[in-house]
Amino acid sequence: MSRCVSILLVGIGGYGNFYVDALLNPESIGEEFTIAGFVDIQPEKSPRITEIRERGIPIYRSIEEFYKSNTADLAIIATPIHFHCKQTCYALIHGSNVLCEKPAAATVQEVKTMMDIRDKTGKFVAIGYQWSHSDAIFKLKNDVMSGVLGRPKRCKTIVLWPRNDKYFSRSWAGRKYDDQGNPILDSIAHNATAHYLHNMFYVLGDRIDSSLYPDYVEAELYRANSIQNFDTVAMRAFAGNGVEFFYTATHAVNEVTGPDFYFEFENACVIYKEPKANDQGEEKGLDEERNIKAVFKDGTVKFYGNPHHHSYDKIRIAIRAARDGSPIPCGLEAAAAQVLCVNGMQDSMRDIVDFPKNLLHHDESMWLGEKGIWVEGLGETLKECWEKWMLPSEMGVPWAKAGKRIDLKSYSGYSE
Repeated sequence: MSRCVSILLVGIGGYGNFYVDALLNPESIGEEFTIAGFVDIQPEKSPRITEIRERGIPIYRSIEEFYKSNTADLAIIATPIHFHCKQTCYALIHGSNVLCEKPAAATVQEVKTMMDIRDKTGKFVAIGYQWSHSDAIFKLKNDVMSGVLGRPKRCKTIVLWPRNDKYFSRSWAGRKYDDQGNPILDSIAHNATAHYLHNMFYVLGDRIDSSLYPDYVEAELYRANSIQNFDTVAMRAFAGNGVEFFYTATHAVNEVTGPDFYFEFENACVIYKEPKANDQGEEKGLDEERNIKAVFKDGTVKFYGNPHHHSYDKIRIAIRAARDGSPIPCGLEAAAAQVLCVNGMQDSMRDIVDFPKNLLHHDESMWLGEKGIWVEGLGETLKECWEKWMLPSEMGVPWAKAGKRIDLKSYSGYSE
């Protein structure tokens, strides 16, 4: 009989609700586990707090309080970015393996600290990028590693996701640092669409648990919302083998596009295009349309499947790894490429460019029926940039400004 793994969940609000739902419905995970406890400073805000209490699951106000007299085989960290490093290291030191939500941490310095503590304790740290735990991405990555697609040449990704005022009203949203000076660097590239920036690097890694790191990056960072950091980005990066990465994303639009990607290899192009929901925002039936495909030069088409399927796979894999040492597909080394790129992007454009006020629209029902800001013509501009592999400044867009090229090969870390 397999050993039952004890789990601590740190953070049950926000994205932590995803893990609460999973852990309260163990049949959806399909692995033996027990819940050692939940940690949250405001647990009453959880939609399932009544059920949590009825089940007798212990609730703690801090991770320190839990570890005073308890332990867990696996700690799941589902808190804001600036807590990832500290809480991951604390859990490791107190004997737990860790599944930490994306991104790994705010800065490359923090990721290095996490690696050091992980190595000293002999535990593992997995990073919860869903796609990097999906069968569809594994199949694609295996074909990349085996050379079926030929040499990689260039990759691009676009994600245009509206977000409303409520989204940015969270105390840490869009901030570079917290009140104590700890780095957050929350942005569209380091939070909501971090998955898809990371995915480009991850797919091209030469092992299942590695990513291809960028050597250079140049970025253009913009904002429409009243935040410290950016809500819109266009970026180009290059790896040492000559592979080009292009990525653009924004929250300042009123229509959803993506995530869409296009990866160009010697022998084939790999395409993923997110189908659109209907006018009521319903996604019913879209699962059948979500399919990564490779189109080879001889006309052959190969389908890899839906990367969104089985979103609980990252929990299942982490439980198995905690129980019997099974391999982790996306650990700190694989996830660090995205952190390195984002830190370089911030250095590329230290002063975020504000969109012209005359282009801003304050919409009473921009996203999910809530008030928000979108920029006139921005969606069309970014789509054209993506099609042409060009940054807005290269397109001659009036509000655009070029960023500096940042060398990442010997990057020492991010600081203001």
